[in-house]
Amino acid sequence: MNQEVGIQPTPSDVNLTQTADGTYKIPALRVLSEITSSLSSENNLDALLERFLGTMIKLAGADAGAVRVLTADGLNLRLVGSLGLPPEVIERERYIPVECGVCGEAAREHTVHNSTSVRNCEERNTHGYFGQQCRRVVAVPLRYQGKMLGVYNLFMATDSPVPEDVSLLFNSISEHLGMALDNARLTRENLRITLTNERQMLANELHDSLAQTMAYMNMRLTLLREAMAVRNEERSNKYLNDLGQALDSAYSELRELLSQFRNRMDPRGLLPAMYDIVGNFYDKTGITIDFLNQVPDINLTPDKEVQVFHIVKEALNNVSKHSRASHVGLAIEIRRGRYVISVEDDGIGFDGKANTDSGMHLGLNIMLERARHLNGDVTVTPGEKGGTRMELSFPIPAGRKEGDA
Repeated sequence: MNQEVGIQPTPSDVNLTQTADGTYKIPALRVLSEITSSLSSENNLDALLERFLGTMIKLAGADAGAVRVLTADGLNLRLVGSLGLPPEVIERERYIPVECGVCGEAAREHTVHNSTSVRNCEERNTHGYFGQQCRRVVAVPLRYQGKMLGVYNLFMATDSPVPEDVSLLFNSISEHLGMALDNARLTRENLRITLTNERQMLANELHDSLAQTMAYMNMRLTLLREAMAVRNEERSNKYLNDLGQALDSAYSELRELLSQFRNRMDPRGLLPAMYDIVGNFYDKTGITIDFLNQVPDINLTPDKEVQVFHIVKEALNNVSKHSRASHVGLAIEIRRGRYVISVEDDGIGFDGKANTDSGMHLGLNIMLERARHLNGDVTVTPGEKGGTRMELSFPIPAGRKEGDA
């Protein structure tokens, strides 16, 4: 489309070319090019729609105009901008039913509509604007992929129809700006999903770590009260000591959670995040570490990546706090259709018995809870050469094609 469209002279923020008969012309491609350029640079969609309202008015030779977008319930059109309308009319036009008058016709048929029937507009307004200053209404639907998302209304003092070439240009503008509206809708939906997932992740983090420690403290507090009731000093001291250790653990977990949410997992994914852990481990702990990765790509949802990431972090934290190791190995492999991630140290070892009083056992409970989110298991056993081995195993998601190791 490269035709030039004739319009009546009106003030303009677009370069116009005046012809011998006193009208002005705007190259159609220039209009579409400006709209396309604005779609990639304008963050405020309402402002974008309002900015092109003036161009629409000039193209049609109209005296006033309004731009509206579909409300979330799909039942009404919300006014986002207007030019040339009396304040009393604007107040009445803030919301109109989507099926109303010429707008409804444009919505149903997905094409530009001209109408000299302004009865519906007159019924909404007692100002007298419609039928006197406005004799024709043009509705340009903003549509994309068969959906009506908004509308431009152009109000004309004469009952002369909009030229056919202008209507054709309006159809192109409609598709461009309709696409922008649909993209904005998808962006809002994705933002809502992201916020919901972030909140759910925070709730899971609190449940998987701090809430378990608090539950343990509550059980120990009950036992302490029972021991005190029978004046058993030995048991009372033991449970009081347990509470003190659990409180220290809860405080550490809270600090760890705050640190995690300030410094989230690498957005590039699980493997880059694990390489970051390995790269910083010696500087933080003085323990050397090897990373053997036999899986070049791990295809997990972001939520599952976070679970794996924190299981590995907890295992390495246990090494640094409890093992007295000088070296630790981290490995990722595939066995019989499952991912297997192991952390093995050369420290003082693990006797295979669950010590319910230890901070290490609390950390193990947290890892077990996270593994359940993966439909997986965590085991802690003596290492092959002494020390302790933690192994996380969980199924490869359906659709993966890796061969078994």
